[in-house]
Amino acid sequence: VQLQASGGGLVQAGGSLRLSCAASGRTLSAYVMGWFRQAPGKERDFVARISRTGGITYYDDSVKGRFTMSRDNAKNTVYLQMNSLKPEDTAVYYCAADVNGLGANLSEYDYWGQGTLVTVSS
Repeated sequence: VQLQASGGGLVQAGGSLRLSCAASGRTLSAYVMGWFRQAPGKERDFVARISRTGGITYYDDSVKGRFTMSRDNAKNTVYLQMNSLKPEDTAVYYCAADVNGLGANLSEYDYWGQGTLVTVSS
């Protein structure tokens, strides 16, 4: 499966962005999907993940209550709605697909998108 992330950009603190991750090559419903982010000079960190049907989501504590992950399997797309953005949210955001696991760890993910840059100014 190929993943294409989009929707990043420059936003002021307190603003909102919605990231999209479109899949091609295979139906998205086969995968647990995750969002990760990597700030300059730092490791890639977990942000959120969603179950195959979309009924269960998990969030990192740093984004809980501000970010919402969703999916539309009919459109083969997952989303990350980001509200109340903070400068520390600045990073390249990646979507990823986990074929067999629960998506609990970065190492479980089999396919990665190219990333989209989110910059939050203070």
